[in-house]
Amino acid sequence: MDTAGNTASPMYGVGAEFASAADLLRVAKEIRAAGYESFDVFSPFPIHGMDKAVQFRRSPLGRIVFIGGLTGFLTAMALQYIPSAVIYPLILHGKPFGFFAIPAYFPILFETTVLFSAFTAFIGLLMIIGLPRFNHPLFNWERFKGVSADGFFAVIESRDPKFAPAEAAEFLASLGGSNVTIIHED
Repeated sequence: MDTAGNTASPMYGVGAEFASAADLLRVAKEIRAAGYESFDVFSPFPIHGMDKAVQFRRSPLGRIVFIGGLTGFLTAMALQYIPSAVIYPLILHGKPFGFFAIPAYFPILFETTVLFSAFTAFIGLLMIIGLPRFNHPLFNWERFKGVSADGFFAVIESRDPKFAPAEAAEFLASLGGSNVTIIHED
């Protein structure tokens, strides 16, 4: 079994190379069936049915953006309503402030909601995908450079609660994987 990266740094996971896209699809199903949750597969092109085999979870980004937009909406409402209705009450058309003055708020409400949603989407996406990160541990693995041309790889990550390096390596080898490698963070 090979190792990649600095062995003094923490372990990222165990990876193996497979011969074809069909093998990788079968391996993804078997890894999931074995109970591993933190694993990933890599191929030079999309593989039909891989999303069901890997069972991607729904992204929390939609909820994060909704909360950001709601925060922007409520902030704009407070910043317009409190000064014009409480601190310095406006007299519009000879009438005191009331519900009918709210349509004047709509442009600011819309703009602030969109602005907060956009910032929240950008920052939330960076947090979810773990950026900024200058080097991914898989780039320490020399065989992984073939992933953009003709390589099919599966990696079981060390953060998986079921992960044990020797067992994961034996499991990937039993699935037909070649070049089974322990990958370290740096």
